[in-house]
Amino acid sequence: MPLSLYLLALAVFAMGTSEFMLAGLVPDIAESLDVSEGTAGTLTSAFAIGMFVGAPLMAGLIRDRPGRTSLAGFVLVFAAAHVAGAVTTSFAVLFATRVVAAFANAGFLAVALTTASALVGPERKGRALAVLLSGTTVATIAGVPGGTVFGALFGWRAAFWAVAALCLPAFIGIVRGIPRRSVQEEETGGRGLRAELARLKSPRLILVMVLGALVNAGTFCGFTFLALIVDGERWVPVALVLFGAGSFAGVSVAGRLSDRRPGLVVAVGGGPLLVGWPALALLAEQRAVLLALVFALGALSFALGSTLIARVLYEAAGAPRMAGSYATAALNLGAVVGPLVGAVVLDGGAARPFWASGVLVAVALVVALPFRYVLGARPTR
Repeated sequence: MPLSLYLLALAVFAMGTSEFMLAGLVPDIAESLDVSEGTAGTLTSAFAIGMFVGAPLMAGLIRDRPGRTSLAGFVLVFAAAHVAGAVTTSFAVLFATRVVAAFANAGFLAVALTTASALVGPERKGRALAVLLSGTTVATIAGVPGGTVFGALFGWRAAFWAVAALCLPAFIGIVRGIPRRSVQEEETGGRGLRAELARLKSPRLILVMVLGALVNAGTFCGFTFLALIVDGERWVPVALVLFGAGSFAGVSVAGRLSDRRPGLVVAVGGGPLLVGWPALALLAEQRAVLLALVFALGALSFALGSTLIARVLYEAAGAPRMAGSYATAALNLGAVVGPLVGAVVLDGGAARPFWASGVLVAVALVVALPFRYVLGARPTR
């Protein structure tokens, strides 16, 4: 894998840290800006919705710009949004900066997915995606707990400054390590936006986008409420780190299989993932079992999720400039829907979101079964 892919992953790490660390900073933000914790919690929803809406919008607006220019610009906007958020005393301004940061993150990820595909051979998109998503998984291992602890020690504003600082080496790496225009960009520069949007009429593309969104919804439905079933506050960071470590392992292994044997990843991982979420709800009181299940569920969720998102890139091959935005939209649709489903069923008990995660995975597998030939199809040049 080229070094430039890891430079993109560094930026994804900074952005992933920002997205997830907010959960641990909500009480401090609420107290500092004199709003309720519920109001402060809307910052998370604003970011997720901005990611979902921003991916296709940003990709469409900058589709004629060189990938390197767009990536560097999005990183700078993301950093500036965090600087503005760190110095403001207004919740409304902070809310606006989160929306701006989400749009920049969505645009960056959409372009980065397309760029990553262009940096490798046409049959290595899955491995390239695994490297890129490793930035997100490392953020859950180190960035999120680190950001939360950093915020607890020095204040939530310091965590925002830290994320902005992380963007600087990512920006330098992108400017120096990403080609100004890839061969793919040169070959597809004349393709119109309408032609690329028309690719959304493909049933196969819609299928893998829906499946990716369902699996990701199941992941975030459970992950969002994981702290509620962990016995003892000091074990919550351990569980979060284990989930992140599992997700890193999952994308690493799936990255080597998703290009050649995507159907095998779904077939082997789907059943255990379906059983794993309800098992977590039933066995949460047994700490050792819970921690083992958290690691396994992180690995299985991200292995299946990254494989399905890689299939989105393959099926959207006729839309080279917009393919990344379709994959990003599928990812973030799940990230929006999953926590909402978990919140709806939470009144029935802290274990209900994990049952809901199992149901979402079951729906994905039922939908996938009649169309398993799509998942098993080998990529073509």
